[in-house]
Amino acid sequence: MATFTPLQQRLKGPITEALKKELSVKNVHALPRITRVTVNVGLNQRKYNSKEIQQFIADSVATITGQRPSVRKARKSVANFGIRENMVVGMAVTLRGKHMYQFLDRLVGYALPRVRDFRGLATTMDGHGNYSIGVRDQSIFPELPAPEASKIFGMQVQISTTAKTDAEALALLKQVGFPFKRDRKVESKA
Repeated sequence: MATFTPLQQRLKGPITEALKKELSVKNVHALPRITRVTVNVGLNQRKYNSKEIQQFIADSVATITGQRPSVRKARKSVANFGIRENMVVGMAVTLRGKHMYQFLDRLVGYALPRVRDFRGLATTMDGHGNYSIGVRDQSIFPELPAPEASKIFGMQVQISTTAKTDAEALALLKQVGFPFKRDRKVESKA
């Protein structure tokens, strides 16, 4: 029976060794690291304006991440979007340390495989070594029960790294176990 090794321990052992070879870096401290994970939920004012729905979303995000989300309010009114000053427009959680590694383990190991018709994650990054994943339905996380259709919400997961280039960050995330789409050029040669 295979045992599960937590991400934090894998980062100190086999992932570090593989990255040293792949990136040709001898100093362990020069390798890219994951610094934080931010989970953000934007609230559509027409759909999520009631206090009950906002409380449900806050509780769901707290269950998924292990931390209560901070409420984000509008700084100024925007008439075209129906937003008034101090209206709740989102919720966010920033994860670091042990909570971050546990969340990434659950995201890669349990949540992403539960996405319907999943074909892999895109390999595009932001140009600074950071990666974003859009999740359309929170019910892919096994700790949440299946919600009613009116209570389905999406979220953005931002993974920040110390990588100087996108290639370094992509190598790190591949070693962590993120299921990226295969490159078509490689498939055609095989």
